[in-house]
Parts: sequence; C-alpha cells; structure tokens
Amino acid sequence: MLGWATAASVIAGVRLLRRPRVISDETHAMQAAVHAATVMLPQLRRGLSEETAAKAVSHLRTLTQASAVTLADSELVLAFDGLGEDHHHAGDPLTSLAAVPSEDRVYVEQQVRCSDPFCPLGAAVAAPLVVQGQLVGSLIALYPRGRPVSPDDTRTVAEAASLVSAQLELKELEAQGERLARAELRALRAQISPHFIYNALAAIAGYIHTKPEEARELLTEFAEFTRYAFRGQRAYVTLADELNYVEKYLRLERARFGDRLEVRLQVAPEVLQAVVPVLSLQPLVENAVRHGVERRGQGRIEIVGRHVDADVELRVIDNGVGMEPERAVDVLAGHGGGVGIANVQARLQASFGPGYGLEIDTRVGHGTTVTMTVPKFRAGVRAA
Repeated sequence: MLGWATAASVIAGVRLLRRPRVISDETHAMQAAVHAATVMLPQLRRGLSEETAAKAVSHLRTLTQASAVTLADSELVLAFDGLGEDHHHAGDPLTSLAAVPSEDRVYVEQQVRCSDPFCPLGAAVAAPLVVQGQLVGSLIALYPRGRPVSPDDTRTVAEAASLVSAQLELKELEAQGERLARAELRALRAQISPHFIYNALAAIAGYIHTKPEEARELLTEFAEFTRYAFRGQRAYVTLADELNYVEKYLRLERARFGDRLEVRLQVAPEVLQAVVPVLSLQPLVENAVRHGVERRGQGRIEIVGRHVDADVELRVIDNGVGMEPERAVDVLAGHGGGVGIANVQARLQASFGPGYGLEIDTRVGHGTTVTMTVPKFRAGVRAA
C-alpha cells in the first residue's frame, strides 16, 4: 500500500493531467482491498498450507504494494506471486529468498538470496507469522533492484503479517476449542465478522491514493484490534483496555462515515481499573453503529461510565432507529438481532451473578440505550 511513496510525485502529475483516471484508480483500489478482505482472510482461517497460501498471496501483494510476496512455513515457500515468479516457486527453500525471521523481529535483507544472476528482485522484508507465541511461518515482501526499503514498507509488511497471524490464531483456537469457554470463543468469533472486515478494509482502501499515511495508520489500528480479539485465552481485562480497543474500532468506523458519525466519550477516571470480560463493551458499541447509525446513514454514539455505590455503570447510547421493547427482550434472551448481546449478558452473569448484566431501553424512532453494570471488585475476577 505504501510502496507508492517512491513515485508519488509522478503519479500526482499524471492524475492532474488525466483527471478521469483518479476515479477509476481509486475505485479499482477499493475493489481490490475489499476483495482481499473477503477472500484472503477466510482462506487463512483454514490454516497455513500450499492451498490457502496460493489463494491469499496475491491479495497480500495488493495490501502491501510490494513487487512480489511469498508465504512460507518454517522451511519452504508455500506460494509466490509477482515479479520473479518465473524462477521462484512453491517448494523452494525459504532461505533461497531471505533469512528466517525470529518470532519477535521483522528482518530486512538488502539483497534477495537468489542464485539467478538475472533475478529482478532486490531487497526483501521478512515478517514472522506467530501463533500462540510460536513461529509458524513467514510473510516476505520483495522489491525490485535499486528500490530501497523504507521504514513505512517495513511497518506495512509487519502489520500485514499480524493480520495473517490473527487468522491462523483463530484456526488454532478452533482446533483447541475445548480449552476455551464456549461463550468466550463465540464472542471472539463474532467480533471479526465478514461485515466488519468488509467495512474496515473498504474504509482503508478509500485512503490508499489520497491519504496513504492515513491508510497505513488505519491498517495498524485494524491489526491491533484483531490481535486484541484473539490474544491468548485471557477472560478479563480492565475497562481501560476495553475502551482503548473500542476507540480503535470507532476510528475505523469514523473513517467510513466521516462527519456523519459523532462520538462522545465520558468515562470517570476512577472506574477505568474495573475488571470486565474481554470484548464485552465493544459488541454494544458495534450494535449501536450497525443498528443505529448505519440504518440512518448518520448519528451519534455516547459512551458514559460512572460509579454507582459499589458498582460501575456503563451506558452505550445511540440516536438511531430504535426497536420495539418486546424485541429488546428477545435480543437479550438470544432470540435474534444484535452482535453478541446475549453472549455478553451470559458472560456478565456467569462472572458476577444474576444481579449484574445488561438492560436495554429503547423505543422505535427514539434510539437505544444499553446499560452494563459490573461490580468495582469481585474476588477471583482479575484482569490478565
């Protein structure tokens, strides 16, 4: 994505002289990024193999804007796409391209390790694919001879590798589902939905040509949010942690809605260290966006947190279309509607008892307020 930087002035001149191509190029970039979201990520949820790598690697090249990209396991190239594919193939030793990265470091090599003297490739950036703390493979982006690797290139490849790792992590979690509580696993799955992936990548794609730095930052936000959703097996986090990633989610949504989405956050500092189930507040905010703002095309979301005696009260308020109160009862009971609402309710009550959980106050045409109540402290419930 940020590989365009080295030719930015030339591209800008061409756009000024040939204005109609701007719309065509931006539309193509958005379509390519959305296609990467809808094809690449679900494929990688099946695990890392020659088949899944072959289906994902071209889309990774679209996201990184490298001249060539390869996916490899710990020893062999699984798939290769781009410049040099006439002599670089699946099954080649990984070391024929670059050094094997460590699980905590991205490796930049100034010259591809290719025995072909006519190979057009120069520098390479190798980023690790890590699942549950273990190195399982590499994402390698390659650039033509004479083209230097910038810090932005390195960061972009590292974040793309984080996206791939998150999908492989999900595959591992599904394979070890008996080690996780069923409710927690459902909650994690719900957050990285095709709906969210499509909208997030479409928003990022919209900035590729006009604001490449903003596109890179949004890709970073998406990668960090994904890591949060799939990080280990922790059941609880502080409210401060949960709010941090709610803000990342909202930034991605603001990139899509622009000024049509107004966000107001008012949380008392003294409640930030309260412990909540991981991914408990974020689904409430996502529902406010999807069933409030999105249906109207614009709107306002408020997140209010305050202490009430020995408890913490959190409210997510939207001025959207609302719903019938009877339907709200069904949503809490898990009978349809909403992203993970019944799941959040079940986890809150399992953690803190039937006196805690969610309440929904709504009326058609008057928006919705979801109130979550948790204790300030509960023995045995601690943030990881």
